[in-house]
Amino acid sequence: MLVKRAQAAVIRDRSRNLLRSADMVIAEARRRAASGEPVIVTVGAVTGAACQHYGLFAEREEAAAALRQRYEVADCRLDCMTDAFS
Repeated sequence: MLVKRAQAAVIRDRSRNLLRSADMVIAEARRRAASGEPVIVTVGAVTGAACQHYGLFAEREEAAAALRQRYEVADCRLDCMTDAFS
């Protein structure tokens, strides 16, 4: 029972940290974009942020799923472009 709880906690932390990484990448891309310029947010940036900030090594599809989720929440369709849907 304890092992299952520990595994579940690891999965939750990993998922949460991937979502946080996507949020960080979106926010940073928005800060860096010039006025009137599209904001470009990449899956590679999410995997890089996850590794740098949380020591996570995420597969592309896992990072893309997190980015797609946060992309929708942050209304990125209005001002962002991403490779997370390809």
